[in-house]
Amino acid sequence: MNGAGTQSAIFFFLLFIVATLAITWWAARRTHTTDAFFAAGHRITTAQNGFALAGDFIAGSAFLGVTGIAALSGFDALVFAVAMTVAWPLMLFLFAEPLRALGKYTFADVIEHRLGNSSIKGWTALVTMVSIFTILTFQMAGAGAVIKLLFGFSYAMSVTVIGVFMLVYVLFGGMIATTWVQIIKMVLLLFVTILLIGLVLANYGYSPAAVLEAAAKRGGEKVLGPGGSMNALQLFSLGFSTTIGVTSLPQILLRFYTVPDPGVARRSLLVACVIIGLSVLAFVFLGYGIMAVLGQDAVRAVDRGGNMAVPLLADHFGGPILLGFVGAVCFATILAAVCGILLAGSAALAHDFWIGVVRGGRENEKEEFLVARLSTLFLCLGGVALAIMVEGQNIFVLSSISATIAASTIFPALILSIYWRGLTYAGTVAGLIVGLVAGLALLYMGPLVQMQMLGRAAPMITLAAPAIITTPLSFFVIWIVSLMTSRGVAFERFEEIANRSGAGWADAGPEAQPAE
Repeated sequence: MNGAGTQSAIFFFLLFIVATLAITWWAARRTHTTDAFFAAGHRITTAQNGFALAGDFIAGSAFLGVTGIAALSGFDALVFAVAMTVAWPLMLFLFAEPLRALGKYTFADVIEHRLGNSSIKGWTALVTMVSIFTILTFQMAGAGAVIKLLFGFSYAMSVTVIGVFMLVYVLFGGMIATTWVQIIKMVLLLFVTILLIGLVLANYGYSPAAVLEAAAKRGGEKVLGPGGSMNALQLFSLGFSTTIGVTSLPQILLRFYTVPDPGVARRSLLVACVIIGLSVLAFVFLGYGIMAVLGQDAVRAVDRGGNMAVPLLADHFGGPILLGFVGAVCFATILAAVCGILLAGSAALAHDFWIGVVRGGRENEKEEFLVARLSTLFLCLGGVALAIMVEGQNIFVLSSISATIAASTIFPALILSIYWRGLTYAGTVAGLIVGLVAGLALLYMGPLVQMQMLGRAAPMITLAAPAIITTPLSFFVIWIVSLMTSRGVAFERFEEIANRSGAGWADAGPEAQPAE
């Protein structure tokens, strides 16, 4: 970037930083308890949580990653867009109200309550941390690439800058600051997307068909149909992993505890569904526009993963000023998302592991708050170190690793805790372990690790996201082990869980308790 571009980027970057630091200062004055730190005191409204939910998901992996895939491969990005869109109605029907009615801060509260055994939180914390570290790493990698392009810093320095600001927002402002940073970022992101699409359409007489035709001339007719970069099985596996994984990502599930009641949780998710559905389709079209205007080679020359496609388009149309503004919004997009991820990891360590396992469920407000902040520091340092190791990868494709882990572990355990009477502690632990080990093993043997990360000529298996194998496997293991073991209190609590969640699939008895 030239001097004018750098100055423009610095101006918009500093403007965003000043605004969000002011929010953090305001939030810090209201964040003195664990309840405020993890759940914003359960005071977030429907619209606020809807925008924040959308912001938690539409991070660098969606905005930069999906747009980059569309710019390089065309139609294949639509598969991811549809998979992401489908995930949210699925989450609405399966999890929104039960999680808010039954939990306190994390999804593990629901599983613990169902099983009547706090030690299960040690296992849920383990799978949560694996998922959190993978997605945190790749989101920070994307942010590092943006800062490197904007300011000319080294990649390592760029990632470190991200880590510092992320730490400040979460450490002092907690969920209140994170929520408002997400809302601001989402508004800016929608504005930038509409602006860039408008510029692309203006270049082709405001005809979407002309944009697609121009993209096909540059990328070939294959970009208008499936299979441009992957075969049908690979696309289906990634789509399945994305859909199921999104419904059980820890940072998304954490959002349901920020609202006052299950009804608000449901309505806020409806708002998020609309925002996300329209946004991801817009990202795909914008990717086609980048292919038409710039071409695939120009995108690959700057970043082989396609992550810098959006900033390149901004530079093409608006020069240094627009590039600086879009770059700052890209930075805000990823920074806001990693704050939510960091907070979810902190909740897993402080609330699930420390209080649930180490302290045996005996809560201590001051101690939990201290551990939460120390956990935030630990996760931030770990995320910076790991992000430095994955430079140059497409962050959406690599974030599917986190989605696969969540789909293989959290999804089966959570859905059976709510909906299956026969679940046992032994079955849940067995399913979590098998899902995690199988998921990591197959991911290691697949193309994402073997080819993209290790640079080998061919993978051991062709599936990039093996959740189509590991998710059913985890369900089966939980089912068979539960049938073979004692049910005890887990069996007795099923009707209470059903009645308190308001889902109504079990007969309500006179002893049923109303939702808290």
